[in-house]
Formats: sequence, structure tokens, C-alpha cells
Amino acid sequence: MLYPLTFKPILMERVWGGRRLGSMYGKELPAEMPIGESWEVTDRPEGVSEIKNGPLAGKDLRWLMENRRDELLGSAHDYDGRFPLLIKILDASDKLSLQVHPPAHKAAEMNGEPKTEMWYVADATSNADVFVGLKNGVTPEQFREKVDNGSVAECFHRIEVSKGDVMFLPSGRVHALGAGSVIFEIQQNSNTTYRVFDWNRVGRDGNPRELHIEQAMESIDFQDFEPGLVGDGFSGEPVGRRPLVEDPLFTVENFRACAGESMVPSAGQCHVIACLSGELSIEDAVSLKPGEFCLLPACLESAKIKAASDSEWLMATPGE
Repeated sequence: MLYPLTFKPILMERVWGGRRLGSMYGKELPAEMPIGESWEVTDRPEGVSEIKNGPLAGKDLRWLMENRRDELLGSAHDYDGRFPLLIKILDASDKLSLQVHPPAHKAAEMNGEPKTEMWYVADATSNADVFVGLKNGVTPEQFREKVDNGSVAECFHRIEVSKGDVMFLPSGRVHALGAGSVIFEIQQNSNTTYRVFDWNRVGRDGNPRELHIEQAMESIDFQDFEPGLVGDGFSGEPVGRRPLVEDPLFTVENFRACAGESMVPSAGQCHVIACLSGELSIEDAVSLKPGEFCLLPACLESAKIKAASDSEWLMATPGE
């Protein structure tokens, strides 16, 4: 029978990355390299999570999906035989490109993958911001004109963010992280991004990064104006649950608990636990500190999550 699984993170260099994944979460970063992403749970051609605990240590998530799929996922949908979610931590020390991910009907036409995702702000500087959706009234013609003259950022809806804020990004919604935030990102298993504008910077190779203007114009939802943050706050309460995202692809919930308190997730479902603060004990077998993740297979009928200290965490559940 499967058990609570932990994985080795896969670190990704990004031109906009920094060093906070090391200072905040103890990730072992390569020297002299801007690390923008830590892929924590992934079943992608670009990277597959390797199990680091228990009897299956050394095997990976691809092996689990090929050999233990029903135990792992239960009734949840897979993604063309792969694990349905891709979960990361992002360090946006600089602005990310203004971008969009294609909706399903457009992705199929352009040989891409649709991607719906959510962001949880785990840390933010005093001036951190995000760009999410279009400003009211922006038309495709106005947007394209701004693309051509280099001022397309003026079309994006800008929001200042702080720790604990949450954004939902369905496919087709233009978006970008501004500089200053550390983000927990939960998304469907996809890696198709169409860049609209990259702030006139160059990549590590000294050349401008590729833009995808025509694909982006086909993918953008031009009726998506000025979306807000999602998820009600905890209102200062030390304990509780707040639902963040409920979508056919995945749900995400946010929990707080005092030391010694515990909860048992819904039986028969696969869940991914992401520790935000404090320390969690899962089935008295796995200990999670901030920035660490655990996958609870669906075959675990009563996997108890206990707060070893005052703690906060996210729980992501794939859709059925």
C-alpha cells in the first residue's frame, strides 16, 4: 500500500529569479545562479519528481502513475496518463514576462497545452505587485497597438499584493508576477506559455527571449477585465479553514491550526499538502517544514495531519 510521499525539488534557473528559495526554505541552490522556480510535484517531460522517503525512494512520480495509478489518484482525472497537477514555488526577484496560457480549444489548434493555475503569496516586499487581467475596456485593437509600440503593460490590471493574497488564473487570462514576491503555484499539468512582452531585457545568453504575439492574441480572453483577489481572509483568527479555489481541474484550501490540533482530509481522494509556516506531522511518518510538500495517495483512508506547532498549510486536490 502506498504511504505519504515526499519528493526531491527540481530547481530551475530563470532570468527573473533570485536566492530566496534558499534563505526562506533551505533549498540547496547552485552558486551564482538566479533560481526562479522549485518544481515540487511534477510529472513532466521537462522534469519528474523523485520520491525521497520510504520503500519507494528513488522511484519517481512517472513510475507511480504507470504502476500504481489507481492507488495514487483514486477517482481523480489524470492528464494524458500523467499526474494532473504541477506544483511549484516561485521567487520573483524581478518581473516575469507579460503572458497568457491558451484555453483548451485554442491550445489544440496551436499544438500547445491549456493551463489554469493559482498563486498564493507566501512572502512579499512592501512594493510587490502582480498584473492580472485587462484594464476595463481594453479592446483587441488597442492591445495590439500597444504591443507594437512597446507600451502593452498599460493594458494590464495591476494589483499590489501582500503575504496571504491569492489569485486565480484561468486559461486565457493575461498575467505576470511583478518583482518582490514568493509564490506557491498550483496548476494543471502544462507548460505552454505565450509571452506578450518581456520588459526589453535579454536572457542569460545575452539575447532577447522569444515572444509569441500571434499565439497570445488568439489565446487572450478580451472580456476579462480587472479581476480581483480570491478567498476570504481568516479575519485574524489563529485557526480555521478558508476555501481558495474550486474549479473542475483542482480545488485548493488554506488551513491554520494551533499546536496539537489535527485534521483528516476527505477519504478516497489524492491530496498535496504544502506547509506554509510552523511544522506538520503526517501520519506520524512525515514531518513538513515551510516550503516542504507531501502527496497523500487516495488509498489512504484516514491520513491524519497534525500541527506540531502553530501551523498553516495549503491542500490541493485534483478534480474528478
